[in-house]
Amino acid sequence: MNFKQYQEKSRRTAIYPRRGKDFIYPALGLGGETGEVLDKIKKIIRDKNYKVDQLVRSELEKELGDVLWYLAQLATELKLSLDQIAKTNLKKLNSRLKRDQIKGSGDNR
Repeated sequence: MNFKQYQEKSRRTAIYPRRGKDFIYPALGLGGETGEVLDKIKKIIRDKNYKVDQLVRSELEKELGDVLWYLAQLATELKLSLDQIAKTNLKKLNSRLKRDQIKGSGDNR
């Protein structure tokens, strides 16, 4: 499956108020799910001394799937393609790598 297929198929399950006219709902969901991923990682550090076993990996896979779902809905609401987002991101990162600007901060380096 590619990003375009995922974006189209996941859209069928997008049931929320003002669907098609509201980027705020999926943006908030993306933040919430990202927080859940981070909480699980925090517990890996605290409880498992950085060891990721199969159970934790499986839980993270589900949470990352939720992050992907909200990202896809947010992109769709903004009339953006995940495929294009990925291509643009790789182009930006490769440019930074070639210019030895991969480290540091700031969007326009």
